Amino acid sequence: MNRSLGNIIADSLAVSLAYGQRLVAGVSADRFARFSAPGGVVVMSNHPAFIYGHLSLYAPKVLQQIGHPAPAVPEHFELAFSKDATCRDDPDGDLYPAMEEVLAFYGEGYRMVTGGLRSTPDDAFERPNPAEGRMRELFPTIGSVQAFYCGGHMMMHLGQLSAWRRMEGLGTA
Repeated sequence: MNRSLGNIIADSLAVSLAYGQRLVAGVSADRFARFSAPGGVVVMSNHPAFIYGHLSLYAPKVLQQIGHPAPAVPEHFELAFSKDATCRDDPDGDLYPAMEEVLAFYGEGYRMVTGGLRSTPDDAFERPNPAEGRMRELFPTIGSVQAFYCGGHMMMHLGQLSAWRRMEGLGTA
C-alpha cells in the first residue's frame, strides 16, 4: 500500500486528537485553568487551558508551512500560550481565555490541519524547515517538523494533561 507522507502524518495526528478528546472529558470549566493541589499541595504543572492553548498555536504554523490557509491566532493566545509563556494558576478566571474559546480554536485548527495534511503532495514535505537553529538541526524538512508537531510535541503535552487528570482525581482517559 502506497500512502502519502501527509496521510502518514495525519494518521498520527488523528490518534493524538482522539486522545486529547478523551483527556478533556470530565474537566470542568472552573478547573480548566487551575493548578492541581493533591493533598492540599499545589503542583505547578501545566493545566488544560495552557496545554490546549499552547497546542492550538501550532495548527496555523503547520498549515502555513504546508501551503494552506490558516486561521489567525488571536493576539491574547500568543501572549498567554507561546513557547516562552509560563503556565500560571488562574483562580479568578481572568488570565486565560474561556475553556470553550480555547477548545474551539484548538479543534478548528486541527480539523483544518488534518485535511491540509491529507491533501498536500509529498514534495511539499521535502522542502527545508524554515526554522533556524536547533529546530532546523533536529527537523531539517517540512515533513520532519510536521511529524513532530502532530505526533511527539502533541503527545508530550497531552501526557502532562494525563498527569494533571490523575492529580485532580479524574483518572485515566
